[in-house]
Amino acid sequence: MFREMRRKKQALSEEECIEILINEPRGVLAVLGDDDYPYAVPLSHVYVDGKIYFHGTVMESHKRDAIEKHDKVSYCVIDKGVKSDSWWYKFKSVIVFGKMRTIKDKDTKIEKLTHLGNKFFPSEEETKSEIDKLLDVTELYEITIEHMSGKIVEEK
Repeated sequence: MFREMRRKKQALSEEECIEILINEPRGVLAVLGDDDYPYAVPLSHVYVDGKIYFHGTVMESHKRDAIEKHDKVSYCVIDKGVKSDSWWYKFKSVIVFGKMRTIKDKDTKIEKLTHLGNKFFPSEEETKSEIDKLLDVTELYEITIEHMSGKIVEEK
């Protein structure tokens, strides 16, 4: 169902892919948007228990509407890379394919938003304060991963 990587020598292990998903803060989510046009949006994420989580608004949005219409998504994360003394870069990337859904259960939502907040806020107190203040207007999205691949690229 999913294509094999063409340049297998550049493939990352599953463990390396997961490490990138855990350590990198942002990626680009691609969905099937309005009139079946691709819609890609940069997001902050957290990887917990084998799944990827994002937050958004409960109000109408392009991302929310697209996910309600079509739950299949892809998500791409690139590490910071390393620049050599010349013009080339060496970097790693991960592409995830999966199904995305909205988490409705309040306890699960708080738990996963806590993981997300703790990745970005300086303290757990700030995370808790933000969740308490914004829980009712915050949507939590979950990607269940169906396929994941990663590769290392060395531009020369």
